Amino acid sequence: MPAAAAPSWIRPGASRPCTLVVCRGCCCGDARKHPGTDHAGQLRRLREAAAASDGRLAVRTSDCLGPCGQANIVVVQPSGEARRRGAKAAWIGFTLDDDCLDDILAWVEAGGPGLAPPPATLALQLVDPPRK
Repeated sequence: MPAAAAPSWIRPGASRPCTLVVCRGCCCGDARKHPGTDHAGQLRRLREAAAASDGRLAVRTSDCLGPCGQANIVVVQPSGEARRRGAKAAWIGFTLDDDCLDDILAWVEAGGPGLAPPPATLALQLVDPPRK
């Protein structure tokens, strides 16, 4: 059986990029729950960063990821290189302002989970993924 083709956002021969999974389910991205957050602007900024990353960052959205009490959730999935070294995804809660996005993007630029430690302020926002 032939191997599945790589997704179109992965350049041929390139390692899988660090991927941000942005929750936009029942609570995350909801202006009623967090009226002071520009949810659309956050997503636009992350997608612009991915477009400018030369394939080192991908962004996708997901319906409800879980820990709704800690909305907005962003999961930082490690790059292929970091996964080969044993890195696991990092779940970040309370992603509500530009400072948090700055920290996430700086971490990804430095290599992300498994290749660089998260900024200290971001480390305080790490949350446990929901149990299956």
